[in-house]
Amino acid sequence: MAATPSNMLPLGTPAPDFKLLDTISGKYLTYKDIKGDKGTVIMFICNHCPYVLHVNSEIVKIANEYKEKGIGFAGISANDVKNYPQDAPGLMTKHAKEVGYRFPYLYDESQDTAKAYQAACTPDFYVFDANDLLVYRGRLDESTPKNNEPLTGKDLRKALDWLLAGKMIPDNEQKPSIGCNIKWKNPEEVKLREVKFKKS
Repeated sequence: MAATPSNMLPLGTPAPDFKLLDTISGKYLTYKDIKGDKGTVIMFICNHCPYVLHVNSEIVKIANEYKEKGIGFAGISANDVKNYPQDAPGLMTKHAKEVGYRFPYLYDESQDTAKAYQAACTPDFYVFDANDLLVYRGRLDESTPKNNEPLTGKDLRKALDWLLAGKMIPDNEQKPSIGCNIKWKNPEEVKLREVKFKKS
């Protein structure tokens, strides 16, 4: 398993818009279609990554719980399906039903959305406030498939609770996620973009 950290997009960044196929409903959805009244969580995930498989149960719990509180959720898979056919849209539909996703599971075929979010790994989490500005990015919690830490979702839960309470999420609570790298179609191009991003 690769261990790739989040790029940590700057806080305050406006949510990049998109129009992507929802593999559950068969409709094309935009950011506006999935956003919540009080905030929005965008998750870069995929079907096969062991890090995502490890946290799926907690993702489902959090989405079900916080959707009732006005938070919108969407998962996005941007992997290159030519080289990783297990992440193809048809299998995304099947996977979403098996795992119990009750949020849109979007297919980023061009990978433009993942690039706009500076997504680096699966899973990678982004929380936007009611004004669609980034207030949290990084990990679900410290649990990974091999470190024996309990899966609680505490970091993302804490960020959402602060957001709902109208509080700023402290910098020391913003920790990068760790996961499999996104399977880019042109990895060298993405590496150059990441270098420029980290220097700016």
